Amino acid sequence: MKAGTACVTKKGVDRWKNGHPWIYAADVESVGPDVQGGDVVRVEDTRGWFMGQALYSKASKISLRWLAWDDQPIDADLFGRRLEAAIALRKREYPDDTCYRVVHGEADQIPGLVVDRFGDYLSVQFLHAGTERRKELFVDLLTKHFNPKAIVNRSDANVRHLEGLEPEKGVLTGELPPVVTYREGHVVMEVDLLHGQKTGAFLDQRDNHVRAADYGTGEALDCFSYAGAFALQLALKATKVTAVEISESACAQITKNAERNKFTNVETVCANAFDYLRDTLDEGKRFDTVVLDPPSFAKNKDAIAAATRGYKEINLRAMQLLNPGGTLITASCTHHIDETKFEEMLDSAAADSKRRVQIIEKRGAGRDHPVLLGLRETRYLKCFVLRVL
Repeated sequence: MKAGTACVTKKGVDRWKNGHPWIYAADVESVGPDVQGGDVVRVEDTRGWFMGQALYSKASKISLRWLAWDDQPIDADLFGRRLEAAIALRKREYPDDTCYRVVHGEADQIPGLVVDRFGDYLSVQFLHAGTERRKELFVDLLTKHFNPKAIVNRSDANVRHLEGLEPEKGVLTGELPPVVTYREGHVVMEVDLLHGQKTGAFLDQRDNHVRAADYGTGEALDCFSYAGAFALQLALKATKVTAVEISESACAQITKNAERNKFTNVETVCANAFDYLRDTLDEGKRFDTVVLDPPSFAKNKDAIAAATRGYKEINLRAMQLLNPGGTLITASCTHHIDETKFEEMLDSAAADSKRRVQIIEKRGAGRDHPVLLGLRETRYLKCFVLRVL
């Protein structure tokens, strides 16, 4: 076996040629004895024919992550060009904004790297041994392009365990204040970049948050509200918004965000959304707009059946809670349940609720979260806007 080389089976070669950027461990026949996790390797088939270059993982089931078809140097210049291309897309799509995802991993041809921008601050995840080893390089490149006041390391995702890496977080450069503000449409949000969810906030829903303002009317309900991003958009148009969130600290954040935007029509309820939907329905309460944005219900394929039951329960109750002509904005970030399965679940929920339901919009993650053709995992977020008749 040649040094710095990974040999893949025919199945792996076919997967590579069909555009999927991952090759699993089961399809790697052998690797050179000197290859370590995070190395760039030459990918060859069993005949020794060159197939391209990839980042190698020694611990993960995903052994190889595509970097290039050819034999070009994988160095700072290459990553710099790919970062520039990623930034160019965001500047084109969000020319007047300073809050967006800068790098979306494989979709921007930098596997295992996620970068979110919150104005003068950057929040970064290094999710692969290859990006972890090149941490200083990426910090230097990001500093060159943005000159941020601080770069925060939010590599505390459990997925790092799959790469043989320990989760970690902290401030890499600069000084980070306890709270950072950013804008979504007409709403200003506060975020704790060091302790908030994911990289601090859910920027994949950013465009959907802003769009929700167009549907807010009458009495509105936002379940699984987190920091109130949907609730505050609804408050621009609705007469009253009830934001339901199980975390007391998140409820406090909703209240702070409402006060910052001078909204007096937002009520925060600290409760389990499943219980709240059931109890409110039993009480005979009705709403004109409902938002469901739960966390992922399925971390693996074994949990799909239970997750589908959970999604159906909350959507069925939401449909029953809506006045005729009311709007349901419902989302799922579970990539194990694709759009077809999600729509089938909604169809079943509508039938059991004995309501006729129209699909008004099918949405996904924002334009700063591009989907890579061939890699369905980058198309994880589903967001349906429904009208209950």
